[in-house]
Amino acid sequence: MKRKLDVGKKPKAGLGFQVFTEDELYDIHMATLEVLERTGLFFDDEEALEVLDGGGAVIDKQNRVAKFPAQMVEDAIESAPSTILLAGRNPKHDYAMERNRVGFTNFGEGVHINDLYTGELRGTTKADVAASAVICDYVSEIDVYERAVGAGDMPPQTVQLHNAEAWLTNTSKHGFMGPGNGYLAQKIVDMAAAIAGGRDKLQQRPIISFITCPVSPLKFIKDSCEIIMETARAGLAINVLSMAMAGGSSPVTLAGTLVDHNAEVLGGLVLSQCTRKGTKFIYGSSTTAMDLRWATASVGSPECALINAAVAQMSIYYLLPSWVAGG
Repeated sequence: MKRKLDVGKKPKAGLGFQVFTEDELYDIHMATLEVLERTGLFFDDEEALEVLDGGGAVIDKQNRVAKFPAQMVEDAIESAPSTILLAGRNPKHDYAMERNRVGFTNFGEGVHINDLYTGELRGTTKADVAASAVICDYVSEIDVYERAVGAGDMPPQTVQLHNAEAWLTNTSKHGFMGPGNGYLAQKIVDMAAAIAGGRDKLQQRPIISFITCPVSPLKFIKDSCEIIMETARAGLAINVLSMAMAGGSSPVTLAGTLVDHNAEVLGGLVLSQCTRKGTKFIYGSSTTAMDLRWATASVGSPECALINAAVAQMSIYYLLPSWVAGG
């Protein structure tokens, strides 16, 4: 396992960047609790609403909205572990997400690629998924693998199973992917368990984690709900990654967008902890500003960097591992 010598220390020397003060982080937290308690989140899944109801949420079944008392949210934050082992098939690639450690992964998911042999732009294939896993397995700067491209040549109904087969067999590092829905998540867990030597061993040394994204503003579709619950039941880590766009699907201000972002991520956290208390949870973000000229996400922009820094601060405030997108 790769560890740094300064684990557990808080160095004061060197360059540092804090977007918000402690008081401002508290203000964002309090504003988020107000949104979760007064406005609530939309959950397009009956089972998720039942699980949240059992955990203490106030459920509006007709509108499929769950509202969370502040104590319920803070209890969920407290029950999620602050350190997560991301095990590789080869133990030398084990990576621990914990305080004072920064790791790197590749970006995903590309749907087109410049062919290495013809130079032409084309859709990605299952072979490309396998090749990307091999490359990331070799590059020492990449600590964990995220599915880089998709098997566009496979049937949409089973594409995530093909994606999983392609990368699981071509990297010895820990891997992340979006499984598509709850049923496919179960099947991918079965695949990973077969590699690990059984579900018990997979829980002891998890070689896979899942990603799912809320729909901004403040909505969890059925597939996302299923993925969060199935991941919790399997004892794996879930990365709830908001993709809010300031000025588009969230407020134009940085603080306002972070409140929306925070409410979505914490809503996923509450669902995961209500399903199985102690579920490993990653505070994720691909949130950025909308490019007003092209109406697209401005990944790699100064605004994205500010949001990334702010999200990292929020995750530290909650003592949760974080995952932020860059460019």
